[in-house]
Amino acid sequence: MAIDQIRAAAVQLVIDGAVAGNGTGDGQGYPGMIAEVREGKEAWFGTAGVADLRSGVARRAEEQFRVGSITKLFTSAVILQLAGEYKLGLDDTVERHLPGLVEGGEAITIRQLLNHTSGLFTYTLDEDLLGRFHSEKVLEHRYDKFTPQELVRLAMSHPADFRPGEDFGYCNTNFVLAALIIERATGMSYAEAIEYRIARVLKLSDTYAPGDETGFRGPHCRAYTRLMSPEPDAAVHDLTELNPSYGYGVGEVISTVGDLTTFLSALLGGRLLKPAQMEELMALTPVPDGKWLDGYSYGLGISAVTLANGVTVYGHGGFINGNWSYLYGTRDGGTIVAQHLNADWGQPFGLFTELMEAAFAPGE
Repeated sequence: MAIDQIRAAAVQLVIDGAVAGNGTGDGQGYPGMIAEVREGKEAWFGTAGVADLRSGVARRAEEQFRVGSITKLFTSAVILQLAGEYKLGLDDTVERHLPGLVEGGEAITIRQLLNHTSGLFTYTLDEDLLGRFHSEKVLEHRYDKFTPQELVRLAMSHPADFRPGEDFGYCNTNFVLAALIIERATGMSYAEAIEYRIARVLKLSDTYAPGDETGFRGPHCRAYTRLMSPEPDAAVHDLTELNPSYGYGVGEVISTVGDLTTFLSALLGGRLLKPAQMEELMALTPVPDGKWLDGYSYGLGISAVTLANGVTVYGHGGFINGNWSYLYGTRDGGTIVAQHLNADWGQPFGLFTELMEAAFAPGE
C-alpha cells in the first residue's frame, strides 16, 4: 500500500522545514531536500527548495547525487555475494587476499573490515587529506586524484587505533580494502562489480561507481558547501564537480532516491543475498557510546537504530562534500526511506531522524 496522507503530510512538513531553516541549528536552511518513501511497489516523493541556486529550478526525483557512505552498503553486499559463492570467506585474512599491502593484515579479517573492528587508522583523518577536502582549500583540491593503494598507504603511515577485534572504530580504510578484495576476487573493477552484480540485476539505471569521473552521467542537482565554516552567513560555493577517487569503495557511488529505495528494499528483502549471508549481514551489535552515532548498532556495512516510536530501521547514512544522505528501511524491506540534502553544512542527523519517525509511524 502507498504511504497514507497523514504520514505524507508529516514527512513533507519536515522537508519544508529543512529548507526554511528548522534543521540546521543556525536558521539558514538548506538549498533543497528530497525524500522518497517506498512501500512495496508504491512510492511517494517529497521535495522542497532548489536543485540549482542560480536557476532556481526545483529539486526532482530523477536527480542523481553523490550518496557518500551509503556506498558501504553496496560494497558489503558484493562481499557477501562473493562469500555465498565461496570466492572468499568472511574470516579470511586481509593478507590472504591483498598480500603485503597492510601491515598486520594477517591478523585482520574481512569480517572485521565490514564491522569496523579492524583497528586500522581511517585515512580520512590524515592531516593532509583533511587539509585538502575538509577545509577552505577544498575548491583548489577538488580534482585531486588518488589510487586506492595511495589511500591505504596514508592509513598505514599512522599507528593502528587498537588491536583487531578488541574495539569498534568507524574506519573508511576498511572499505577501501574491501573494494580491493572485490577486485581481486572477481577479476573486474570495483565499478564493474557494482554494475554487474547490483545495478543491472535490479535495473538501477542511475546508479554507478564513477571512479575518478568528476561529473555526472545524467540529470543531477548542484552540490553546495560553506567550506566547512561554522558561520551561518558564510559564503556558499558550488562543489558539484569533484574527483571522488578519495572515496573509493567508501563514498563514491552516485544514485537517485528511487534507485536507493529499490536497492535497500531488495537487500533487506533477501533478493541479493543467500539466507546464510543475510544472517551474517543482520548480526548487529550496539556501537559503544562515543564511538560513532550513539544509540545505533552496526553489522557488516549496515547500521540500525530504534526510533522513538519503537520502529527499528536498517541502512546507512552518507556524507561527501556538498551532500548529506540517509537510507533506512524496515527489517523486511517493506518500507524504505531515502533522503538527500544538496549541501554539506550542519549536522542533520536530528532532521533525518525526525523525517524517519514521520515516515515509519505505525499505521492508523
